[in-house]
Amino acid sequence: MTFFTFTFYVLSAILIFAALRVVTTRNPVHAALWLVLCFFTAAGVWLLLQAEFLAIALVLVYVGAVTVLFLFVVMMLDINFDSLRTSFRSYIPVGATVGLLVLLEMALVVIGSRVAGDVAPPTPTGSNTSALGRLIYVDYVYPFEIAAVILLVAIIAAIALTHRKRRESKYQNPALQVKVRRQDRVRLLDMPTEKKE
Repeated sequence: MTFFTFTFYVLSAILIFAALRVVTTRNPVHAALWLVLCFFTAAGVWLLLQAEFLAIALVLVYVGAVTVLFLFVVMMLDINFDSLRTSFRSYIPVGATVGLLVLLEMALVVIGSRVAGDVAPPTPTGSNTSALGRLIYVDYVYPFEIAAVILLVAIIAAIALTHRKRRESKYQNPALQVKVRRQDRVRLLDMPTEKKE
């Protein structure tokens, strides 16, 4: 077994374990940390396949944006954050585990690129970015467009679910506020003055 194959199996095992922890953990903050590990591990697999553009895009887009968005959604939910703050030190083992696994993965990828004798997959002619663009926009344009439409429908559904009316929420109708008249809001009362005795 070459070091390339060993690194691939280690990254795959970590990726499967982290994905299972994202789904099975009950704490949403722990789930976000395991999700970060999933994204970094998938980026490591892309680096092994010499797809540097995809690896960097995965880290920038998913770790930088999607995980932050996930944490914002968690913050918008009705979660008792006082109890989460009291158990802040319970996040340290999970965060340290995720951090150490990410460091291990990065070390494996760097060592794997330095080890002589391992043959990596052949690179396509030209750059990775042009090969990826050719594949997405020429060879697989219809599946790419179908995936884009499915994602658009998912985004619209998420927005519709978020903005549904709830009984406990208070809403304002700007059209009714603009149409209001003084007689509807202000009532002048004619009261007799009090006489002091």
